[in-house]
Amino acid sequence: MHACIPQLREVLGQGHAVLSAEPGSGKTTLVPLLLLDEAWLAGKKILMLEPRRPAARMAARRMADLLQESVGDTVGYQVRFDRRISADTRIEVLTEGLLLRRLQSDPELTGIGLVIFDEFHERNLYGDLSLALCLDVCKGLREDLRLLAMSASLDAEPLVRLMQATPVSAAGRCHAVDIHYADQDSEQHQSVAACVRALGQALAACKGDVLVFLPGRREIELLCAEAQTRWGDDIDVLTLYGDMPAAAQDAVLRGAGKRRRIIAATDIAETSLTIEGVEAVVDSGLARKPRFDPNTGLTRMETRWISRASALQRAGRAGRLGPGQCFRAWTPARQARLDDWSPAEIVEAELSGLVLELANWGVNSVDALRWLDPPPQAHWDQASELLRQLGALDARGRIQPVGRDMVRFPAHPRLAHLLAVAGDATAQGLAADMAAVLSERDPLRRQPGGHTPADIELRLDALDTLRAKGRLAPGIDRGALQRIDKSAAQLRRLCAKTGAGPSSASSPADCGALLTNAYPERVARCTSSDGRRYLMRNGRAVMLDVADSLCGAPFLAVANVDAGRRDGRVWLAAAMSEAAFDARFAGQILVTREVRWDEKLGDVVARRVRRLDALLLQDDPDRLRADDPVADVLVEQVRTRGLAVLFDDPVDLRARVESLRSVDAAQGWPDFSEAGLLASAHQWLPSWLKPGQGIRQLRALNLRDILMAMLGWERQQLLDRLMPTHFDTPAGTRRRIDYSLDADPVLALPLQEMLGRSEGPVLAQGRVTPVLHLLSPAGRPLQVTRDLAGFWRGAYDDVKKEMRGRYPKHFWPDDPADAKATRFTKRRMNK
Repeated sequence: MHACIPQLREVLGQGHAVLSAEPGSGKTTLVPLLLLDEAWLAGKKILMLEPRRPAARMAARRMADLLQESVGDTVGYQVRFDRRISADTRIEVLTEGLLLRRLQSDPELTGIGLVIFDEFHERNLYGDLSLALCLDVCKGLREDLRLLAMSASLDAEPLVRLMQATPVSAAGRCHAVDIHYADQDSEQHQSVAACVRALGQALAACKGDVLVFLPGRREIELLCAEAQTRWGDDIDVLTLYGDMPAAAQDAVLRGAGKRRRIIAATDIAETSLTIEGVEAVVDSGLARKPRFDPNTGLTRMETRWISRASALQRAGRAGRLGPGQCFRAWTPARQARLDDWSPAEIVEAELSGLVLELANWGVNSVDALRWLDPPPQAHWDQASELLRQLGALDARGRIQPVGRDMVRFPAHPRLAHLLAVAGDATAQGLAADMAAVLSERDPLRRQPGGHTPADIELRLDALDTLRAKGRLAPGIDRGALQRIDKSAAQLRRLCAKTGAGPSSASSPADCGALLTNAYPERVARCTSSDGRRYLMRNGRAVMLDVADSLCGAPFLAVANVDAGRRDGRVWLAAAMSEAAFDARFAGQILVTREVRWDEKLGDVVARRVRRLDALLLQDDPDRLRADDPVADVLVEQVRTRGLAVLFDDPVDLRARVESLRSVDAAQGWPDFSEAGLLASAHQWLPSWLKPGQGIRQLRALNLRDILMAMLGWERQQLLDRLMPTHFDTPAGTRRRIDYSLDADPVLALPLQEMLGRSEGPVLAQGRVTPVLHLLSPAGRPLQVTRDLAGFWRGAYDDVKKEMRGRYPKHFWPDDPADAKATRFTKRRMNK
């Protein structure tokens, strides 16, 4: 790292830089210290952003150790609930969310000379946003502010272009890591078993600690249970994930004790951190990430394969202190199929927090800032709509007073709105407790194979018990509950600073009504007899577990719901009584009279209804009136069901007109095709309907009469001349011409009735030629043709020979073109 510092100093003296440094180079702990005495930083501080809280704490401690100082002297850090900064601090290590708070309160970043974005390859949502805002600050307010992005596994060129920066490279001192692959790939749900097998190999291959990467806490708990059974007598089995208490995380990171350790971790341990004692890595190859669906407005946690860049970072954890081993629970073939890079969070995440931050910054469009990856427009639009529903933005995307209050809270905009409008101190206290429960790990322990209740009030009751009596009910996680208590206390202090807003809850103690301030579109009404299925206000169906205590509640305020493939699964909610629901949404419930189609009755009905968007609260029958829009409903049914379902369809009439329309467009014949009539049904049908009457009058109508009226008398006469319904044969008979849509007209008649003619009939003044079906005396087709003369000259001889033997009483002349047409047998002809 020291070798690249002169170049880095020179580059930052003039502008921004992107530092690509291999793992183990010391970029996180050395670069800030080596730049601290630069002239352009005189009297100014360095802010260094870390994507994760443990990395921020450990980086600050390591730098302080190098200076032989205490944390909080020259080097300090600030993460949520933990601040070690003094007046002497020159290097502040922060998480990205805290930089946003500072930017919003002080857009010029007064007293800051350099902002370092460490481990930028992780591409967290607020990392991308912080960089975009810092670039905006540099452009408009602080030309002297310097930005430095650092990473060990980043495609640096796009970032260099975005920042208009100079690239700098540094070699690392990471030790060699031998990579081992599995013999066969496992399914994702078998990841724990695959890692246990690889863990046995890793323990045999090295003498140090083993770090195991798993997608989530559930897999960590399963692996730890198995590892404790197999190796727990000789080896400590530890965990490392984001929801652990800070002290427990730091104990794992520092390394302690004389026994070997198995450390089961999420991707929190993927970068930045050097975990003392680790000589081997076991990698499941999986990570659990949120994926937002703008169509439903819901987020689903997905377990997915990591990228090759992430796999490289994970393997590097084994080579920080010496040669290492990495055991991958997948095959080389799977490795070849991995993506090069993990997608940036900004292209997959829910964006309401980002949109609110930008609105507070004065930005209300995607293209107002420079992005490495711009936010998807669909996600932006959905987030803007949610913020408008919460009252944070106006119709033009400009921030409103309640939106400015929401920005002050370190919480998702939904929870920030819950806090901002809570009302009096009692409601604020309940809102703070609820927001803390919703933002922290669930304190109710999930029982193996059991059900975790969805009722948020169970969590709130446990919190009250902890505060009042210091004890816990069975099945409660004390650490998680204490963390919730700590978070709630911070939110209460912020509520007091912000001031009370206008409460929209029915009462301060109504948990469900208060919760709808955060999730107004997720209030849900029970729609099933077993009490499990609910319909949310936004039209989405959700389900409770069959054993859940909330089943049967008339209404739910739903907080946590999985998007689901069909019906979403409710994980956290509060019950609402009908009275509480009516009081909470009194100003939004519409009482109207609706005229609509009833599928069960198969008719138009009038109903008096109370409705809250998709929630039908009351639906009473009413009589149809003369001024009801019955015609509109019936027209829609005709369009939906088609002509043949509701009418006797005069296909022959429509086919005659369609044939003429295809050859005589200049005459403006109306469109009698199915699609044409359905599209114009609102024009031709209403005048035939009677006010205030339903489906029976539709079935009584004669569609042929309607279509003939549409043609008018003159066109009817013209139609009969050009496309007649019958043909008068030379034999004196009158034969029907069959007309079909999308097919030529057909004239079927006995062969003898066309004798003496060299041509068949023509229609539409010669522009349409019917297909002749020449029939035997028994009515069976002998020939299908448009070329009558050609038939007489050719195939007729064979037909004549066969028919004379089969039908000797009928006339089969040798010269059909000159013979006399007849409808009689030979005997009748001779009389």
